[in-house]
Amino acid sequence: MKDRPFGKSAIPGWLNRYEPLLLVMFAALSGGILLFIYLTGEVIEGSTKGFDEAILLALRQSGDLSVPIGPGWLTHAVKDITSLGGTTVLAMMTVLVTIYLMLDRQRAIAIFILASVLGGWALSAALKFGVARPRPDIVPHLVEVNDLSFPSGHAMVSAVTYLTLAALISGTRAYRSTRIFIVVAGILLTLMIGASRIYLGVHYPTDVLGGWCAGATWALACWIIARRYISLSRNGNVQAGSDDPPFK
Repeated sequence: MKDRPFGKSAIPGWLNRYEPLLLVMFAALSGGILLFIYLTGEVIEGSTKGFDEAILLALRQSGDLSVPIGPGWLTHAVKDITSLGGTTVLAMMTVLVTIYLMLDRQRAIAIFILASVLGGWALSAALKFGVARPRPDIVPHLVEVNDLSFPSGHAMVSAVTYLTLAALISGTRAYRSTRIFIVVAGILLTLMIGASRIYLGVHYPTDVLGGWCAGATWALACWIIARRYISLSRNGNVQAGSDDPPFK
């Protein structure tokens, strides 16, 4: 039997066309993990305390730390935005999207999305207990909080949920403009929710940075797995393990 030459003909079609992109994604994934590990170490050592406290104080009136900067309506708006990263809203969003995809005959991606989001939530809880950083007390909290601080649950879980949903759902849409809009909307929601936690004084900035980093890295890992093992065609058919490129 002749040896099969190692060249383009020996490489599956999807890998031949998308190997450079996948390599970039794996590099970004590795970078995200290393960045989170570095940031966690800095937080545990207390090296970020001065940076964190300076930003929290800059967002409050110097004469009364219970009053944030900006007009009164801004605080109300920020509280509404932060609720978009709450467990109730994110759970409802995930369930509704899962049901929609099931009805749209995209069972594989629906199950994968649900598992991805739930796994990200579990990871967020585990990281919080592992680091066990107390909440900031340098400024009064503008909303009630009870759990630990690093990484920010709102920042991480919203990144896990919105970025995972955006990345995977965009792969089922036919038009590039629609796919771009879905991804940009997921990123904007994630950024606004994380920033709202700092403004409300319930998280240090590094808590939010850590949450964004961990959540985005998790979403990227889920996207890579889906890209390799779940083939999505934009007419509603889904096949697992296909060699066809899932996200064209």
